[in-house]
Amino acid sequence: MATLNHKERTVGFFEVVVVKEGEARRIPELMDWDGALAALAQAPVGARSHEGEHRIVGTTITHNMEDHLLLHRVKDAGEWLSVINFDTGHLRELEQSAHEGYLDTSVVCFLPFGNVVGIMQGGVSAPSHKALETWLNGIEMFPGTQLQLRPVVAHSEIEKLKTAVGASRVEVKVMGNKMGALQDRPGGLARLLRVAGEAYGEISVTMVISVPRGKELREHREHLLADLDEISDVVTGAERARARLVYSDPSGPEQTRLVELVEHSITAKKRVPATDAEGNSIRIVSAVDAILAAAAEHEDALRLAVDAGDS
Repeated sequence: MATLNHKERTVGFFEVVVVKEGEARRIPELMDWDGALAALAQAPVGARSHEGEHRIVGTTITHNMEDHLLLHRVKDAGEWLSVINFDTGHLRELEQSAHEGYLDTSVVCFLPFGNVVGIMQGGVSAPSHKALETWLNGIEMFPGTQLQLRPVVAHSEIEKLKTAVGASRVEVKVMGNKMGALQDRPGGLARLLRVAGEAYGEISVTMVISVPRGKELREHREHLLADLDEISDVVTGAERARARLVYSDPSGPEQTRLVELVEHSITAKKRVPATDAEGNSIRIVSAVDAILAAAAEHEDALRLAVDAGDS
């Protein structure tokens, strides 16, 4: 029985927008990605290829009755490619004929809201979101429309501090050049960050403070929230800042919610099996499943970021 091959890869989310008169504008309606992928499946290779800095080819695949896109970069004929047999050590050169090409592949899923796409690159030289943008425009998937892809950025939720009653966990990463703003702040968070900066100089500091559950620690959670609110102007400019806030529910127990306190591109790390237990390749369907799982996990943040409304 073959050994399962897993690799952690990043899922990136991007919004497709339209460029008019040199300005990128959000597309208010959902574009017909399903129809475009269905048409692509019937098109010859030449019609779904774009020649630029590299040759990029698109292929429609169907998984669980839904169409998705494979975007391939054709390796240049001058690239040296070899295959090794790990049992024998035998090395074999790969020669690329005129009518064949070796591919670096990315998997692309068009989500059913907000013209958001999820992309997973198969390797460092596989097509990026910029390659997808170039290809979409190059093959004129939507004739007469110039498209642009931009990262989906999660909004800061710093205003949530005002309605919380406490914080059970705070994680902050502050760069050294922000430490000066903490000089006159008396709270515990500011003091801890400042002491670290004074002790070690121009450094970045990552701090995680967690208060366990329990009514007897309610004051500690309130204190942590107050200290966080005191440096909220510094936190919004931090490298990373998130908090698990506590909210009071008059009809039941306290509720907690994890909030992001700085804007950031929405991405996700996913483990992607390349082969099954019998050694058969499943990397493409694994990538599709990973992208869709990441999209489901981050759907609320994605919808909010692109103003796509509730699910």
